[in-house]
Amino acid sequence: MAAIDNFFSSIKSLAKIALLSRPCSRLKGRAKGDRLIIMANGPSLADTITRSADKLKAEPTMAVNFAAIAPEFTALKPDYYVLADPHFFSGDTTDTNLARLKDRLAAVDWPMTLIVPVKYRRQARKLYGNLDIATFNAVGIEGFDVMCHAAFRCGLAMPRPRNVLIPSIMLGIALGYKEIIITGADHSWMKTISVTDDNEVVSVQPHFYTDGKDEEARIRHEYRGYHLHQIVDSFAVAFRSYHQIARYADSSGVKILNATPGSFIDAFPRTSF
Repeated sequence: MAAIDNFFSSIKSLAKIALLSRPCSRLKGRAKGDRLIIMANGPSLADTITRSADKLKAEPTMAVNFAAIAPEFTALKPDYYVLADPHFFSGDTTDTNLARLKDRLAAVDWPMTLIVPVKYRRQARKLYGNLDIATFNAVGIEGFDVMCHAAFRCGLAMPRPRNVLIPSIMLGIALGYKEIIITGADHSWMKTISVTDDNEVVSVQPHFYTDGKDEEARIRHEYRGYHLHQIVDSFAVAFRSYHQIARYADSSGVKILNATPGSFIDAFPRTSF
C-alpha cells in the first residue's frame, strides 16, 4: 500500500514541478561557515536570546517572518531572512505589523540576504528592494525519496512548506551548511488549540515578540471557517515534512539539531544551546 501511495504521490509531484517550478537563485556557495543557526519565532526564542545573545551574534543566523519587528533584531543582525507566506507580499497598507516590518527591513545596514518564493520575486523587489534578494521554489512534493531528493538538489521543490521553518531548513542545506541548529521551534500548537461553544476552532500560536492586535485579528480571521480535523491535518503535514527533511539531510551529509526546549518536533536529534 505504501509503495502504491508513493507512486501516485510521485506522479502528482512531477506534475506540480512541471507546472509550478521556475528558475530561481543558485544558493550553493553562499554559506558563511559550516554551521547555521535558524531562529524560528516560537516563545522559547526569547530565553535563548537572553542566555546566548553573544553566540547568536558570533555565528551565521537566519531569521523569519515578523522577527524584524522585535527590538533584538538590529542587535542580532541575522545573515539571512526568509519570508514565505503570501501575506508578506500583499502590500496591505492597513496592516500595521507589515508596515513595521517594511520599515525595519528598510533600515538594515549590514549584509543580509532576503530569501523569498520565486513567484513573489517582483513584489519582494518592490517592497524590500533595498536588500539582496534571492529566490526559491516553494513547491511542496511527496513520493519516493529518490525522486524527491533529486528535485530538492536541483532547487525545483521541497517538502510541503506548511510553515516557514520548513523552507528555512531546506535553504540552509541549499546554501551549503553542514550543520544546522534550530532554535525557537516550539511547535506546541496542540497545547493551545480549543473549540468554542459555537464550534469555532481557536488556535493560539504565540511568538517570542508581541504580535499586536492587527496580527492577532488576522490569524483569527484566517482560521475562521476551518474545522478541527482540517487544522490538525495541517499540523500533521508539517511534522511529516520534518521527517522528509531529516532523510534528505542524512543523504546529503548534513546534521540538523533541534536546540528548542520542549519542542514538539520529533524528527531531529536534540541538543542544548
